[in-house]
Amino acid sequence: MEEDGSDWGGLAPEILINIISRLTIQELWTGPMFVQRSWLTVCRDPYLWSIFDLEPWFDSYPESTHLWSPEFEQKVDSMLRSVVDWSEGGLTEIRVRHCSDHALSYAADRCPNLQVLAIRSSPNVTDASMTKIAFRCRSLKELDISYCHEISHDTLVMIGRNCPNLRILKRNLMDWSSRHIGSVPTEYLDACPQDGDTEADAIGKHMINLEHLEIQFSRLSVKGLASICEGCPKLEYLDLFGCVHLSSRDITSNVSRLKWLKEVKKPDVYVPRSGDVAQTERYGHWRLYDERFDIQAMRI
Repeated sequence: MEEDGSDWGGLAPEILINIISRLTIQELWTGPMFVQRSWLTVCRDPYLWSIFDLEPWFDSYPESTHLWSPEFEQKVDSMLRSVVDWSEGGLTEIRVRHCSDHALSYAADRCPNLQVLAIRSSPNVTDASMTKIAFRCRSLKELDISYCHEISHDTLVMIGRNCPNLRILKRNLMDWSSRHIGSVPTEYLDACPQDGDTEADAIGKHMINLEHLEIQFSRLSVKGLASICEGCPKLEYLDLFGCVHLSSRDITSNVSRLKWLKEVKKPDVYVPRSGDVAQTERYGHWRLYDERFDIQAMRI
């Protein structure tokens, strides 16, 4: 890192902020922070950190067991804690993966205006930190807790009771295909939550303002679906892909009560009556739906 040795060194902070605000997080974290100390100070300005979104990087990075390691989780936690500090309480959107209870509790304590929280594939996030989110981030509008196996229906109850503005919930589970094998620890795949109807009941009873719901590969039955359709009358989008215990008739009869529904994604696999193993055969009557920067190099 050099001191003001370039032609850019004398730029006013407000001009630098304007320029830097146009960069992606990848570009910001791996570029300007390393130029000189004055730039590093500008890069920590709260104006730049109302949103922390690492999803573009995760989407471009191939799935790997490395992402599920304690070392990687520590790096994500460190980044999130740094951004929380730099935002000075102004953080409104967090989109990360593989964080832990420690970092999430830290964010809940300091970011009361949080509106979007997406923490999919975070194996060490539990009801403990999510309870803090529920009580301290009451402006929450969007929540993605997909593939977070240590989060239970209790979190759904607490979020529903304390966050009345919630409009989007994503609670997708991992499927049974080979897509995750080799990149996700086997023991984690085997620990996928089974209480689909309990979670559906919590959603139906406590999230009455939902407009968008994703519960791919949930183990819910027609009873759970009925709870959702009865308790969430404002639903416009419902994703049931991979919910193998539901038939076409189950779905049609229950979603008919949703007056504002614009799209429903149905399962394209089924479980034979004699067993619980999903088959790759298709229901003939289903409509089918289709569905880098290095974090280690970032300055923390």
